[in-house]
Order: sequence, then C-alpha cells, then structure tokens
Amino acid sequence: MKVKSMPQRQTAPLLMSVAAAGLLALSLSACSMGSGLALSNAKVQGYAISQDALAQIRPGQSQELVTVVLGSPQTVNAFDSGTAWYYVETKVDQTAFGMTTVKERTVLAVYFDKNKKVADKALYSAKDGKVFTIEGRKTPSYGEDKSFIDSLIESI
Repeated sequence: MKVKSMPQRQTAPLLMSVAAAGLLALSLSACSMGSGLALSNAKVQGYAISQDALAQIRPGQSQELVTVVLGSPQTVNAFDSGTAWYYVETKVDQTAFGMTTVKERTVLAVYFDKNKKVADKALYSAKDGKVFTIEGRKTPSYGEDKSFIDSLIESI
C-alpha cells in the first residue's frame, strides 16, 4: 500500500497560516501582560499621603503652610481649643466593570491649637478603630431635582 503525501504547494500555505496564528497569539498575550487589559486595577482615591509631605508637617507650623504642603483638607473638625484637618487616602481595586473594593484606608489628622498652629499629627488606619464621619451631602444644582418631563413642560 502506497501512502500519498500532500503536494508541496498545499502544505506551505497551511504552515504559513499556523505560524501567523501563533505569532498573533504570542503578540496579544504579550500586550495583555504589559498594558492595562487586566481585570482589576489598583487605584488611590482621595489624597495620596506621601512620606515626604508627612515629614514636612511639624508642630508650630501655620495652617497656611500645611495647606501649601498637603492642600485643602477633605474635612475639618472644630473642637474646644482648636481644630483638626483630615486627609483621607483610600486604596481600592477597581474591576473593568466599575466595581470597587476597598483594600486600605488611611486618615492623616493634623491638629491645630487656638493660634492656628500645628499641635500634633497622627495617622490612623482601620486597625486603630477610629471612626471619622465625613459628610457626603452636596448642594443640588439647578434642574437636578426635576425630571425631564417637568423641565419640558416648564419650558413651554
């Protein structure tokens, strides 16, 4: 019994297409490793608290200097003899579908005395068990509380 071999002309295009498919698969896998095609991304929400900025805040400094170094605080708390400014850094994982999972939250508290000078600073995390209430209210903008139909009828 004789075995027929494929003619040379038919194996060359088949070999070329298999090699091209393999090359394409290899290049796509390399792209997904190095680029942002991952299913989740690590992000920082709020303030990114750096050790350099933290080292610049020392007792006796003014509120203006703290604003220059750290920016405006996320929230302010006034108490008997002074105030406290809070800077919140939240590290999250965000999926490609927009869902976020909080991985770590750090709160930098800068305490001021009655003369508006830095009295102390502290870093808090979830392990410390401190609870900070941050207001989430906002002032509504014009037309935000009306439906589309209400706005349409009002414009007639």
